[in-house]
Amino acid sequence: MILNGLWLFVLGCLAVPNLILAKRPDAKQILDKITPYQGWIGLVSAVFGIIRIPGFFSSFGQLSHGVKGIILFLLGAAFVVTQILLGFILGIGVIKSFVKDPTAQGKLDNALAKVLPYQATLGLIAIFDGIACVIVGLVPSLLF
Repeated sequence: MILNGLWLFVLGCLAVPNLILAKRPDAKQILDKITPYQGWIGLVSAVFGIIRIPGFFSSFGQLSHGVKGIILFLLGAAFVVTQILLGFILGIGVIKSFVKDPTAQGKLDNALAKVLPYQATLGLIAIFDGIACVIVGLVPSLLF
């Protein structure tokens, strides 16, 4: 849970770098080091998010465990959704390099145009969800 949270936090920071730099100008050095890899980070995130979809659907049982189960379910739902969508947004350049068909590239561009307006919102959700995942991973007694 801790590594997932850290990964999601980094993904969120890559999605909203201007907001991060406005709040923490000293973060520029760190962002400059990981920005060249944002396409690959995005691709890996999208793939792992898609792989986690079955696990997400199997977690509906948590909803019957009261407030704690609902919180864990919502953390997981936000994790999967933001990982897939931000991964797609940030990794579109790398993804398109594997797709040679112009029709398929056009469809990717159309899909990107639909989700791109939500990049900042998804980035903030990813940052907060990543922090929450790290906290729950470090101090599981908060929920259990």
